[in-house]
Amino acid sequence: MKGLRVVVPALLALSACSHAPERRAISPSQQQLVARMRAAGATDLDANGRADGGMSVAGKLDGRAFGIAVPARWNGEVVLFANGYSIPGTPVSVPADPIAKEPSGGFLTAAYQENFAVGQSAYDKPAMAVKSGVANTLRLRGWFAKLGARRFYLGGASMGGNIVMALIEKQPDAFAGAMTACGVTGDWQSEIGTLVDLRATYDYFTRGTAYELPGDHDIAANALSPVPPTGLGFTRPAWLFMQIKRMSAPIAKLFKAARANPNGPEAKIVARIASVAGVDADPAVFLFPIMTAMVGMDDMRASFGGRVYSNRDKVYHSDLLSPAENDALNRGIQRMDADPAAQAFARDWYRSTGRFQTPLVAVHNRHDGLVFAGQAVLLKQRARAQHNEAHLFQLWAPSQQKDIPTTGLKGWAHCGFTPRQAAVLWRTLHHWVETGKKPTPGRY
Repeated sequence: MKGLRVVVPALLALSACSHAPERRAISPSQQQLVARMRAAGATDLDANGRADGGMSVAGKLDGRAFGIAVPARWNGEVVLFANGYSIPGTPVSVPADPIAKEPSGGFLTAAYQENFAVGQSAYDKPAMAVKSGVANTLRLRGWFAKLGARRFYLGGASMGGNIVMALIEKQPDAFAGAMTACGVTGDWQSEIGTLVDLRATYDYFTRGTAYELPGDHDIAANALSPVPPTGLGFTRPAWLFMQIKRMSAPIAKLFKAARANPNGPEAKIVARIASVAGVDADPAVFLFPIMTAMVGMDDMRASFGGRVYSNRDKVYHSDLLSPAENDALNRGIQRMDADPAAQAFARDWYRSTGRFQTPLVAVHNRHDGLVFAGQAVLLKQRARAQHNEAHLFQLWAPSQQKDIPTTGLKGWAHCGFTPRQAAVLWRTLHHWVETGKKPTPGRY
């Protein structure tokens, strides 16, 4: 899936300015549907005809923006999508036309081409927004039901995959089928824990070197602010670009030096960090999680009501280190404590249980720059513990190496899926729901 609205592309490449869509008139029957939309509670409606005869509609429900596309021959069914994480402080928005500016990498387009209405709702805030993502997606579903929609499907990517898990486990009758791609399908404690461990391990092994990270080194807080200070005249995009360059520069410099001399000290540092943190020795796998932790920890703490991860009693270890070096690591690495109330909130929003009855297609990459393969393992373990394998179909998509903007390096992509794969995910899910026959493993 290309272009998923997750933290990775936003962290390393500012979005290009887009032109307003070409204006086209809508038909009398579409005008009647828009009137029904308004009567069903939507406000600020802006309907625009599409070249294929359908229409896009942007509007608000209870103040929350949404964007949908309705085909000319709408079959009365709907596919909704939950997008991923965005940087704290960035605007809360969704595309006015989810086909012209695809948020799902092709999943929605494939459904739209089969005459399904498609769309998504904005969340209440950027960054960590699972609870409002669930509420606002349900609100959009309820509004479509008032228009006469008779069946609903759901998709989500990255953080949106966690929203999918919350919806199908908390609202078992709301959706006929669901798909999660590169999703946090296990829990936030494990995902955030990996980000924190990687940042803490990187800090330990680069302390006092030319590869040290900038800013505050407290792993429980932001290192740098993603929001410009008031009164200095910085625009938000310029400030964010500057902060991204500051964060990425030392990590990129470390990897370039390691690759220039595979037997040198930098290669040794990279190998040790990867071994202790339990991640790939890959620039994207270092960059994306570390930078997410560096600009997202304050928002995570505010969103969950405290810290959800503790490494206080964790014993760090690597076979690449001597016993004395492992002891020094555990004495010298920074520690943080969790807040029980925040952990309880994170379990509720959201730790998957494996107790879902909605057919679920879940796809991950074994090598992912941000959401790690362990999330897929957790989902499988929990479904199996509930004797619920009948409702889960999991896939591993080939991992992709992609250019990392501003660094001159390549690394493992987060959500490394193609539009063709996204369309196959839609068809696989739809066929399962229509026939009642769970897909069989094979080439996808």
